[in-house]
Amino acid sequence: MRVGSEAHKELFCESFIATHLAYEPTELPWPELDEVSLARLRAIPIWSTALQVELNAGQMVTGFAATLRDPLIRAAVALQGAEETRHARMVGTLVERYGLSATTHPPNLPPTEAAFVNFGYRECVDSLLGFGVFRLAREARFLPDALVSQFTRVLVEEARHIVFFVNWIAYERAQRGYGFAPLEAAAAALGYGRALVQTIQTGRDATIGAGAFADGDLFADLTPAKFIAACLAENSMHMATFDKRLLRPRVLPRIAAIALGAIGVSERFGAAAQTRLAHLRPGSRNA
Repeated sequence: MRVGSEAHKELFCESFIATHLAYEPTELPWPELDEVSLARLRAIPIWSTALQVELNAGQMVTGFAATLRDPLIRAAVALQGAEETRHARMVGTLVERYGLSATTHPPNLPPTEAAFVNFGYRECVDSLLGFGVFRLAREARFLPDALVSQFTRVLVEEARHIVFFVNWIAYERAQRGYGFAPLEAAAAALGYGRALVQTIQTGRDATIGAGAFADGDLFADLTPAKFIAACLAENSMHMATFDKRLLRPRVLPRIAAIALGAIGVSERFGAAAQTRLAHLRPGSRNA
């Protein structure tokens, strides 16, 4: 399928609309938590940021949708806006239900294409990191399964959002004559670079990590390699559910895979060097 064609547009828009999940956060079966789980949940320092991000996103994406001329793309983006707004209700319900600390201010993102593009790249970064955090927390049973399962649907929606975004932006660039591979690569590098810088500046990755891994007993053996591997494994699981004709976010997973490989090589060389040094020490049988 040619990227930028009518068939491509129909595929990424209609598949996005068709996979929308119907639910209302306030009506979900939120479980009662024991004191240990409540303490862990309340120790996570991201609730203000998480709620503000979703409030901003809901208003911006909904506003941007209203500016679009193409009725099919407008319907899909409007649906994403509704899902982002529902994510804010999801976090808000969690905050209220379990007495968490969160403060917000009125949403302030302009409903422009530039804001939507910037947000899309940020979602690609945040989703990959969030996939890893979620996988590790689920495997360690950091919180009860009954609570974790409530947010599985949010991860599914985030995966849908980033797949929709990379297809939409590729379609738009092709339509405007910027689909030539070097131009596309340069634009993607700029978008991801800006998103990574913003993530580092706001410290969202650090706060997510600090909150989720606050319990040293559960995550005492966590290493960068294990975290990257968790990100990639969870990402692969979600991406495998989409139509094979759709584009997927590939830049960050490729960088993460390269980093994971480099860590593995470094660890093997380090282990070999330590073994060699042990053999050369005085008193060694092989010295």
